[in-house]
Amino acid sequence: MPKSGSPDGTSARRRFGRPGIQHWDPENEEFWRRTGRRVAMRNLAFSILAEHVGFSVWSLWSVLVLFLGPEYGLSAADKFLLVSTPTLVGAVLRIPYTLAVVWFGGRTWTVVSAAVLLVPTLLAAVFLHPGTSLGTLLLVAAVAGLGGGNFASSMANINAFFPQRHKGWALGLNAGGGNLGVAVMQLACLAVLGTVGATEPRLLLWLCIPAIIVAAVCAALLMDDLPGNRNDTDALRDVLRDAHCWVMSLLYLGTFGSFIGYCFAFGLVLQTQFDRTPLQAASLTFLGPLLGSLTRPAGGWLADRIGGAKVTFAVFLALVVCTVVAVVASRTNSLGLFVADFIVLLMLSGAGNGSTYKMIPAIFRAKALQGGAGSGTAQVRLERARRLSGALIGVTGAVGALGGVLINLAFRASFAGWGSGIPAFTGFLVFYAACAAVTWAVYLRRGPRGRTPRDSRPDVVLSV
Repeated sequence: MPKSGSPDGTSARRRFGRPGIQHWDPENEEFWRRTGRRVAMRNLAFSILAEHVGFSVWSLWSVLVLFLGPEYGLSAADKFLLVSTPTLVGAVLRIPYTLAVVWFGGRTWTVVSAAVLLVPTLLAAVFLHPGTSLGTLLLVAAVAGLGGGNFASSMANINAFFPQRHKGWALGLNAGGGNLGVAVMQLACLAVLGTVGATEPRLLLWLCIPAIIVAAVCAALLMDDLPGNRNDTDALRDVLRDAHCWVMSLLYLGTFGSFIGYCFAFGLVLQTQFDRTPLQAASLTFLGPLLGSLTRPAGGWLADRIGGAKVTFAVFLALVVCTVVAVVASRTNSLGLFVADFIVLLMLSGAGNGSTYKMIPAIFRAKALQGGAGSGTAQVRLERARRLSGALIGVTGAVGALGGVLINLAFRASFAGWGSGIPAFTGFLVFYAACAAVTWAVYLRRGPRGRTPRDSRPDVVLSV
């Protein structure tokens, strides 16, 4: 029977006013139907809110650079460096943020990671003015990287709440809702530029502060820490030894790296290559992140139904085609074609984000069911698979975010050396083709004649 004070029968202790869950078994259909789905959806909703605010702060400098006029004394290369810095810090923080869920619990860490976002917001408010040195601005921008770590901890936490059959959709929705923070920040930038001009970037910061407080308070009051949401001390080490860790990291580098890199660079590319004003650039940039965020859960949903590897392979082929179009638009100086193509690039990378993250728990679950995820009973192996999935989510999230750094550095070098983004796009095209080839070779190619896919690759083919 449900314990006293535990309306869903899953809790027995209280922390900070919230019931502490002692039992969690989402793969049990009766448990999921009776109590699990309701609890998971509540945690998903407020995880999305906190992650959304994290992405908003992480992307802050991608819009603040639009306000940095000649009086700041910064070149286009300096601005690309300012955009790259929080991306790099966010990437580095993603593995410790994943482990923080292990050490402190998902709800507790969501509260802490949301509240700490007040630091980069207030620092920017203090130091963002003409006369501040590039070095100081880089340090302040680096602190905004705290918002980039929130993604990994949020995804690792939500991965534990949902059963395998719903992970693609749930992880896609969680990540897509977070990714929307980029579009919301760019829309806020457009509103400020369109009303008071480029002289009041601090208005963006004052909008962030109440959102941060609301996210932290809601997480404290309405989220839960799960029992057993603990990676054993060897999980990260073991996952780093698994070949799938590096394959999936490469694929996520191509999908999420493209999404976050293009989101952050879009406005600067329009200013640098097409001579758009800050207001003109801001009026176009929000569409890509907005639609790319919406396609992420769609990619996860589609992966749940036809397989993540198939969706990911198709995404990389489409990215190759769209990158060719970007080169053509750049050569012909066609702003309309370039903007339309860039938006499609972001939509495709968003869908690929959802499909690649669906593949991660599917790989380890398939290995567990076939005896390849350690010894013990099937239930023990499945629990081990969940822990390994959480660890891999942190690794791939970190590597994927590094893709955003590389894209902005590639644009920086391309414009500094050639005065155009074409060399950067050419490099991206080659990389997407390589990712498509890897996806096909590892997860889709059939084995030698006379052997079934299960025989040749028992850990992935039937489930990914």
